[in-house]
Amino acid sequence: MPANLTDNRGRGEASWQWPSVHPEGRKFALIAGAASLGAALMAWETIAWPLAVLVLGILAFFRDPPRVTPQGDNLIVAPADGLITLIKKVAPPAELANGDGTSPGLGDAPLTRISIFMSVFDVHINRSPISGTVRRVAYIPGRFLNADLDKASDENERQHWLVERGDGVAIGFTQIAGLVARRIVPFLKPGDPVVSGGRVGLIRFGSRVDVFLPEGTEPVVLIGQKTIAGETVLAQLGDQPLIEGRRQ
Repeated sequence: MPANLTDNRGRGEASWQWPSVHPEGRKFALIAGAASLGAALMAWETIAWPLAVLVLGILAFFRDPPRVTPQGDNLIVAPADGLITLIKKVAPPAELANGDGTSPGLGDAPLTRISIFMSVFDVHINRSPISGTVRRVAYIPGRFLNADLDKASDENERQHWLVERGDGVAIGFTQIAGLVARRIVPFLKPGDPVVSGGRVGLIRFGSRVDVFLPEGTEPVVLIGQKTIAGETVLAQLGDQPLIEGRRQ
């Protein structure tokens, strides 16, 4: 919407505000709050206070702050808040590689995969890297290994997404459960339209998101960088820059 547009020349407005809490988390906060109140009424203070702190933790975990997504046909934005822990070329998983009646898929050739690790302190609302149509949402049950491990991409509980632009360019990304994550919640289904930076789902309690860049595209981010979902630009389609960084 035009009223929400900002730019790098001063257009738009910004002010700090309390982030909203996603409805998925409100029910947990209400349950913990009711339990805390009940314990307080029973004079069980050793239980009531920890439960009250738990309510605050739940509200913080499910926070859903607004994001300002850079606009550009060639921009691929981060789908998750977190730390970039892996960048490597791998073959896409079969659920994204193979074609079906709605999309040809990503193919079998190795693509650059960017892995973003989300700790329990990060925002866990995930967003679409590009604008387009959701072509695939494939849930795979699995284990709950440390999401930092490379093999978590193949062994953990996960959910694959394929979003395709009108010109046929497709981006695949995967939500991966971690040690304490126990549910991946989608907000969209195949056939739904989505804008770049639009909310697609969440993972409950610590996890990882893998993004597969199209062939001929390399990231403009580095191992060890922090990303902000819907805001951090991961890559520009067709660009292959070599960028080095220094930890300091």
